[in-house]
Amino acid sequence: MFGSGLLRGMGITLKHFRDTFTDDSKDVPSRYQDSIQLDSKRRIIEQPLTQEGILTIQYPEEKRLPPERFRYIPMLIWDTQKGEDKCTACGICAKVCPPQCIWIVRDSDEKGKPVTRPSEFYIDAAVCMSCSFCVEFCPFDAIKMNHDYELATFDRYPQLVYDMEELTVPVEYYAALWPVQYAEEEEIRIKTEEEDRLKAEAKAKADAEKAAAKAAEAAAPAATQEKAAPKGKAAAGDETDDAAAAKRARLEEMKQKAAERARQRKESSE
Repeated sequence: MFGSGLLRGMGITLKHFRDTFTDDSKDVPSRYQDSIQLDSKRRIIEQPLTQEGILTIQYPEEKRLPPERFRYIPMLIWDTQKGEDKCTACGICAKVCPPQCIWIVRDSDEKGKPVTRPSEFYIDAAVCMSCSFCVEFCPFDAIKMNHDYELATFDRYPQLVYDMEELTVPVEYYAALWPVQYAEEEEIRIKTEEEDRLKAEAKAKADAEKAAAKAAEAAAPAATQEKAAPKGKAAAGDETDDAAAAKRARLEEMKQKAAERARQRKESSE
Protein backbone atom coordinates (compact mmCIF):
# COMPACT_ATOMS: atom_id res chain seq x y z
CA MET A 1 0.00 0.00 0.00
CA PHE A 2 1.24 3.49 -0.78
CA GLY A 3 2.72 5.11 2.36
CA SER A 4 3.11 1.85 4.32
CA GLY A 5 6.90 2.42 4.69
CA LEU A 6 6.27 5.88 6.09
CA LEU A 7 3.81 4.47 8.62
CA ARG A 8 6.27 1.76 9.72
CA GLY A 9 9.00 4.37 10.19
CA MET A 10 6.71 6.57 12.27
CA GLY A 11 5.79 3.51 14.34
CA ILE A 12 9.46 2.82 15.11
CA THR A 13 9.96 6.48 16.08
CA LEU A 14 6.90 6.32 18.33
CA LYS A 15 8.24 3.16 19.98
CA HIS A 16 11.58 4.81 20.79
CA PHE A 17 9.70 7.85 22.04
CA ARG A 18 7.63 5.71 24.36
CA ASP A 19 10.66 3.67 25.57
CA THR A 20 12.54 6.87 26.37
CA PHE A 21 9.76 8.26 28.54
CA THR A 22 9.32 4.89 30.22
CA ASP A 23 13.05 4.80 30.98
CA ASP A 24 13.03 8.38 32.30
CA SER A 25 10.28 7.46 34.76
CA LYS A 26 12.66 5.09 36.58
CA ASP A 27 14.62 6.18 39.64
CA VAL A 28 17.90 5.65 37.76
CA PRO A 29 17.44 5.87 33.96
CA SER A 30 19.59 3.56 31.86
CA ARG A 31 21.68 6.46 30.55
CA TYR A 32 22.80 7.20 34.13
CA GLN A 33 23.94 3.66 34.90
CA ASP A 34 27.64 3.47 35.82
CA SER A 35 27.86 7.26 35.59
CA ILE A 36 29.90 9.54 37.85
CA GLN A 37 27.85 12.01 39.91
CA LEU A 38 29.88 15.17 40.45
CA ASP A 39 27.18 17.18 42.25
CA SER A 40 23.40 17.72 42.11
CA LYS A 41 23.54 18.87 38.48
CA ARG A 42 26.86 17.78 36.98
CA ARG A 43 27.44 14.20 35.89
CA ILE A 44 29.86 12.25 33.70
CA ILE A 45 28.09 9.58 31.65
CA GLU A 46 29.67 6.45 30.28
CA GLN A 47 27.59 5.57 27.23
CA PRO A 48 28.09 1.95 26.10
CA LEU A 49 27.81 1.06 22.44
CA THR A 50 25.07 -1.47 23.20
CA GLN A 51 22.75 1.13 24.71
CA GLU A 52 19.38 1.54 22.95
CA GLY A 53 16.83 4.32 22.87
CA ILE A 54 17.03 8.07 22.47
CA LEU A 55 19.86 9.48 24.58
CA THR A 56 20.25 13.21 25.05
CA ILE A 57 23.15 14.42 27.17
CA GLN A 58 22.40 17.71 28.89
CA TYR A 59 25.75 19.31 28.06
CA PRO A 60 27.60 21.03 29.72
CA GLU A 61 26.08 19.83 33.03
CA GLU A 62 26.29 16.25 31.74
CA LYS A 63 29.33 15.06 29.82
CA ARG A 64 30.07 11.79 28.12
CA LEU A 65 33.16 9.89 29.23
CA PRO A 66 35.33 9.61 26.11
CA PRO A 67 36.62 6.16 25.14
CA GLU A 68 40.30 5.43 25.65
CA ARG A 69 41.27 5.84 21.99
CA PHE A 70 39.58 9.22 21.71
CA ARG A 71 42.16 11.82 20.60
CA TYR A 72 41.94 15.57 20.36
CA ILE A 73 45.19 17.46 20.99
CA PRO A 74 48.75 16.29 21.73
CA MET A 75 50.28 16.48 25.19
CA LEU A 76 53.91 16.17 26.37
CA ILE A 77 54.77 13.51 28.98
CA TRP A 78 56.77 14.38 32.10
CA ASP A 79 58.65 11.41 33.61
CA THR A 80 58.02 11.77 37.34
CA GLN A 81 60.50 9.03 38.28
CA LYS A 82 63.43 10.66 36.49
CA GLY A 83 62.14 14.21 36.99
CA GLU A 84 62.58 15.23 33.37
CA ASP A 85 60.75 15.55 30.07
CA LYS A 86 60.68 12.48 27.88
CA CYS A 87 61.00 14.74 24.84
CA THR A 88 64.55 14.94 23.46
CA ALA A 89 63.81 17.69 20.90
CA CYS A 90 64.65 15.33 18.02
CA GLY A 91 62.08 17.12 15.84
CA ILE A 92 60.53 14.02 14.27
CA CYS A 93 57.01 15.03 15.32
CA ALA A 94 57.40 18.44 13.70
CA LYS A 95 58.65 16.86 10.46
CA VAL A 96 55.81 14.33 10.11
CA CYS A 97 53.03 16.75 11.13
CA PRO A 98 50.80 17.19 8.02
CA PRO A 99 49.59 20.75 8.83
CA GLN A 100 53.00 21.74 10.31
CA CYS A 101 51.51 23.01 13.57
CA ILE A 102 54.45 22.01 15.84
CA TRP A 103 57.48 24.24 16.57
CA ILE A 104 60.43 23.04 18.67
CA VAL A 105 63.51 24.91 19.92
CA ARG A 106 66.32 22.73 21.26
CA ASP A 107 67.94 23.75 24.54
CA SER A 108 71.70 24.30 25.01
CA ASP A 109 74.12 24.17 27.93
CA GLU A 110 76.16 27.02 29.42
CA LYS A 111 78.80 26.55 26.69
CA GLY A 112 76.22 26.86 23.92
CA LYS A 113 76.34 23.17 23.00
CA PRO A 114 72.92 21.68 22.04
CA VAL A 115 71.46 19.21 24.54
CA THR A 116 68.72 16.60 24.18
CA ARG A 117 65.83 18.55 25.66
CA PRO A 118 63.50 21.26 24.36
CA SER A 119 63.65 24.82 25.60
CA GLU A 120 60.46 25.75 23.73
CA PHE A 121 57.64 23.63 22.33
CA TYR A 122 54.53 25.04 20.66
CA ILE A 123 51.40 23.51 19.11
CA ASP A 124 48.80 25.55 17.24
CA ALA A 125 45.53 23.89 18.28
CA ALA A 126 43.63 25.83 15.61
CA VAL A 127 45.66 24.07 12.90
CA CYS A 128 46.11 20.64 14.54
CA MET A 129 44.01 17.98 12.77
CA SER A 130 44.26 15.39 15.61
CA CYS A 131 45.80 12.81 13.28
CA SER A 132 48.20 11.56 16.03
CA PHE A 133 51.06 11.14 13.53
CA CYS A 134 53.32 12.79 16.10
CA VAL A 135 52.39 10.06 18.59
CA GLU A 136 52.94 7.22 16.12
CA PHE A 137 56.40 8.41 15.02
CA CYS A 138 57.81 9.54 18.39
CA PRO A 139 60.61 7.07 19.29
CA PHE A 140 60.59 8.03 23.00
CA ASP A 141 56.83 7.91 23.82
CA ALA A 142 57.17 11.57 24.75
CA ILE A 143 53.99 12.85 23.09
CA LYS A 144 50.47 11.43 23.44
CA MET A 145 46.91 12.47 22.59
CA ASN A 146 44.87 14.25 25.24
CA HIS A 147 41.12 13.88 25.84
CA ASP A 148 40.60 17.55 26.64
CA TYR A 149 38.25 18.86 23.94
CA GLU A 150 36.93 21.98 25.71
CA LEU A 151 39.33 24.45 24.10
CA ALA A 152 36.86 27.06 22.85
CA THR A 153 38.03 30.65 23.11
CA PHE A 154 37.09 34.06 21.70
CA ASP A 155 40.55 34.80 20.31
CA ARG A 156 42.42 32.35 18.09
CA TYR A 157 45.82 33.91 18.74
CA PRO A 158 47.53 33.55 21.09
CA GLN A 159 45.00 31.53 23.16
CA LEU A 160 45.04 28.51 20.82
CA VAL A 161 48.84 28.38 20.57
CA TYR A 162 49.89 26.19 23.51
CA ASP A 163 53.40 26.34 24.88
CA MET A 164 55.45 23.70 26.66
CA GLU A 165 54.10 24.53 30.11
CA GLU A 166 50.48 24.15 28.97
CA LEU A 167 51.16 20.93 27.06
CA THR A 168 53.19 19.06 29.69
CA VAL A 169 51.38 16.54 31.92
CA PRO A 170 52.74 13.88 34.35
CA VAL A 171 52.93 10.29 33.18
CA GLU A 172 50.27 9.34 35.76
CA TYR A 173 47.76 11.52 33.91
CA TYR A 174 48.49 9.67 30.68
CA ALA A 175 48.16 6.33 32.47
CA ALA A 176 44.70 7.33 33.72
CA LEU A 177 43.50 8.36 30.23
CA TRP A 178 45.06 5.43 28.35
CA PRO A 179 45.26 2.52 30.86
CA VAL A 180 45.41 -0.32 28.32
CA GLN A 181 47.97 1.35 26.05
CA TYR A 182 50.06 2.48 29.02
CA ALA A 183 50.15 -1.08 30.41
CA GLU A 184 51.29 -2.43 27.02
CA GLU A 185 54.02 0.19 26.73
CA GLU A 186 55.22 -0.47 30.27
CA GLU A 187 55.43 -4.20 29.56
CA ILE A 188 57.53 -3.55 26.47
CA ARG A 189 59.72 -1.04 28.35
CA ILE A 190 60.37 -3.44 31.24
CA LYS A 191 61.17 -6.26 28.83
CA THR A 192 63.58 -4.06 26.88
CA GLU A 193 65.32 -2.86 30.03
CA GLU A 194 65.69 -6.45 31.24
CA GLU A 195 67.23 -7.49 27.91
CA ASP A 196 69.62 -4.53 28.05
CA ARG A 197 70.57 -5.44 31.62
CA LEU A 198 71.31 -9.05 30.66
CA LYS A 199 73.36 -7.91 27.68
CA ALA A 200 75.35 -5.53 29.90
CA GLU A 201 75.99 -8.29 32.45
CA ALA A 202 77.09 -10.70 29.72
CA LYS A 203 79.42 -8.08 28.26
CA ALA A 204 80.89 -7.30 31.69
CA LYS A 205 81.43 -11.02 32.32
CA ALA A 206 83.11 -11.47 28.94
CA ASP A 207 85.36 -8.46 29.56
CA ALA A 208 86.31 -9.82 32.99
CA GLU A 209 87.17 -13.23 31.52
CA LYS A 210 89.21 -11.58 28.77
CA ALA A 211 91.11 -9.46 31.31
CA ALA A 212 91.77 -12.56 33.45
CA ALA A 213 93.10 -14.43 30.41
CA LYS A 214 95.45 -11.55 29.57
CA ALA A 215 96.66 -11.42 33.16
CA ALA A 216 97.33 -15.18 33.10
CA GLU A 217 99.26 -14.86 29.85
CA ALA A 218 101.33 -12.04 31.30
CA ALA A 219 102.05 -14.02 34.47
CA ALA A 220 103.17 -17.21 32.61
CA PRO A 221 106.56 -15.89 31.31
CA ALA A 222 107.44 -14.50 34.74
CA ALA A 223 106.76 -17.87 36.36
CA THR A 224 108.89 -19.58 33.72
CA GLN A 225 111.76 -17.20 34.43
CA GLU A 226 111.43 -17.79 38.17
CA LYS A 227 111.55 -21.54 37.65
CA ALA A 228 114.56 -21.24 35.36
CA ALA A 229 116.49 -19.08 37.85
CA PRO A 230 117.20 -21.87 40.44
CA LYS A 231 118.38 -24.16 37.67
CA GLY A 232 120.81 -21.48 36.51
CA LYS A 233 122.03 -20.96 40.03
CA ALA A 234 122.58 -24.73 40.45
CA ALA A 235 124.50 -24.94 37.19
CA ALA A 236 126.66 -21.98 38.21
CA GLY A 237 127.31 -23.64 41.57
CA ASP A 238 128.41 -26.86 39.88
CA GLU A 239 130.78 -24.93 37.61
CA THR A 240 132.32 -23.19 40.64
CA ASP A 241 132.87 -26.54 42.46
CA ASP A 242 134.57 -28.03 39.41
CA ALA A 243 136.91 -25.07 39.11
CA ALA A 244 137.85 -25.29 42.82
CA ALA A 245 138.55 -29.01 42.53
CA ALA A 246 140.74 -28.44 39.47
CA LYS A 247 142.62 -25.68 41.31
CA ARG A 248 143.26 -27.97 44.30
CA ALA A 249 144.47 -30.74 42.03
CA ARG A 250 146.88 -28.37 40.28
CA LEU A 251 148.17 -27.13 43.62
CA GLU A 252 148.83 -30.69 44.81
CA GLU A 253 150.64 -31.46 41.55
CA MET A 254 152.85 -28.36 41.96
CA LYS A 255 153.63 -29.34 45.57
CA GLN A 256 154.67 -32.83 44.47
CA LYS A 257 156.90 -31.44 41.72
CA ALA A 258 158.53 -28.97 44.16
CA ALA A 259 159.17 -31.75 46.67
CA GLU A 260 160.66 -33.94 43.90
CA ARG A 261 163.05 -31.17 42.80
CA ALA A 262 164.12 -30.51 46.40
CA ARG A 263 164.91 -34.19 46.91
CA GLN A 264 166.94 -34.33 43.69
CA ARG A 265 169.01 -31.27 44.68
CA LYS A 266 169.72 -32.80 48.08
CA GLU A 267 170.96 -36.05 46.55
CA SER A 268 173.20 -34.24 44.08
CA SER A 269 174.82 -32.21 46.80
CA GLU A 270 175.75 -35.33 48.76
